[in-house]
Amino acid sequence: MINTSKKRQQGAVSVIVVFALVALLGVLGLAIDSGFGYLIRTRLDAAADGAALAAGHAVTRGDNQADQTTNAQQAAAAFFSANYPANFLGSTASMNTPSITFASGTVTIDVQAQAQVPVNFMQLFGFKVLNVSTHSETIRRDLDMAFIIDVTQSMTTTAGEPAAVRANAISFLNNFDISNDRVALMHFAYGTVVDVPYKTDSSRGFDRAGMTTAINKYTFQGSTNSSEAFWQARNQMNSLTNPSSLRVIVFFSDGAPNSFSSKFQNNVAGCDGAVGTVASGDASSGTPTGLYRADQISQKAAGCYVSNVSKNFIKQLPLFYNAHDPNDQTYPIVTSSPRVVTNTPTYRNINRASRNLLEAMAENARANKIFVFTLGLGLQLTQPAGPDNELGQDVLKCMANTSDAPARCYNAQQPVGVYCHAATAADLKPCYAQLASAILRVAQ
Repeated sequence: MINTSKKRQQGAVSVIVVFALVALLGVLGLAIDSGFGYLIRTRLDAAADGAALAAGHAVTRGDNQADQTTNAQQAAAAFFSANYPANFLGSTASMNTPSITFASGTVTIDVQAQAQVPVNFMQLFGFKVLNVSTHSETIRRDLDMAFIIDVTQSMTTTAGEPAAVRANAISFLNNFDISNDRVALMHFAYGTVVDVPYKTDSSRGFDRAGMTTAINKYTFQGSTNSSEAFWQARNQMNSLTNPSSLRVIVFFSDGAPNSFSSKFQNNVAGCDGAVGTVASGDASSGTPTGLYRADQISQKAAGCYVSNVSKNFIKQLPLFYNAHDPNDQTYPIVTSSPRVVTNTPTYRNINRASRNLLEAMAENARANKIFVFTLGLGLQLTQPAGPDNELGQDVLKCMANTSDAPARCYNAQQPVGVYCHAATAADLKPCYAQLASAILRVAQ
């Protein structure tokens, strides 16, 4: 009896051990197959997310929503195929045709993908494949953009530069959706001309063909009245009755501002109270000239132009920028910071006021949640100039609120844009690409 009992006990233990081994093998198999599934899911997630982002970039291409949808879907498919290798860990993956939905200026892109992988150990429990799926959605926000282009005389100092400026500005516009994005275009020198404003009824879309025609007609002359152009950009945005969730100003220039517009008290009776532009230069000293038309690129104000405005012509500089409203006190001209400006119409005061105004207008835009992106052309931006031997690129960095901007202007609480320096005309294309990529990244 005792021997028989021992044999039965040994048999029972053997059965338990077998079941334990099977269970252990199952757990081990589950762990291994689940590990493969996790790796596949991670790769599938990345491919789907990238496909959605690629579609978000491509959806701007095309003259209608049908073409834009096709371009977005093709870009998504190409990205997915390139980033999920065939037979990855033995799996077979596929992506559904992405859903592209246009609504009130936004574009929603929905990507779904799935993969199957044969299991190994789990076949012992009747499972043949492991199914993995993922979903990715990106929303391209509605966009209002103002594009400002400098067409001053300094652009002609290098052969081929004007043609490069025109070509790259036109190419830059191809990154935006003519059906949903709102874009206003303007160019400036002594004054500013708004080439293509937003639509008068604030509806979406923009006239890329009209902008292309306008840019191709640009001539380059005059001095740098940057603040007038920036004011016009803000005026365009303020005119919209239903502003977009993303607002951007793109500012292109090859130098620091040295001119500004306002309403000036004048010793010449016919010019007293006239609105115009006074100009200094880029040297450390000189003679200020004016008045020029604030609404034309390079035209002297009829009967109100002299070669030295400080010589018994302009009585004094106004306290505030008032070119469009005599009661406007938003942007001070006479100030103690960041550069000291008194009301005497000297070369130094006019140059300093030109810089102060542009930085103040950009700061005000950022305070209103507007992103500012700047592109500077030429080596002169990296060389000291003006009465205070400042670098022109520092003004552009201040405008964009980049992290390497001078401490006097950087504000971490405001939108941070991008400044790109194109040392030569050949560098314009990658700089515009960098700005476009940054804008589209913010838009998603």
